Amino acid sequence: MMRNNNWYKWALVLVAIVIVGGYGLFEGRRILSGPEISLDFPRSGSATSSVAVVVSGMAQNIAFLTINGRPAYTDAAGHFSATLSPHPGYTSITVAAKDRFGREASMSVHFTVLNFCTNNT
Repeated sequence: MMRNNNWYKWALVLVAIVIVGGYGLFEGRRILSGPEISLDFPRSGSATSSVAVVVSGMAQNIAFLTINGRPAYTDAAGHFSATLSPHPGYTSITVAAKDRFGREASMSVHFTVLNFCTNNT
């Protein structure tokens, strides 16, 4: 009789360990995956005639974020936005992030800034 009660106790302890460990891995999945970046605008391959280009997107699991090497900041939800003035022609923008463990991620977009000259004659 005593032997059966010990078996149930060990089974219950094992189930509890599996549940707590599984929950810990589930909650830690973002920390384990490293930094993630997604760019909403501008789209790669697009063209614009604007002198100011808004770069926006979302970054998760980051400690430091840069846009073309300059520091950028996110809100509490991870959204970021910055306005750049690229030169006319083919342009590349790189967003890079680093997490607190030193892991890095980056994403680049390439687009064309059109230069329209008005003829006043």
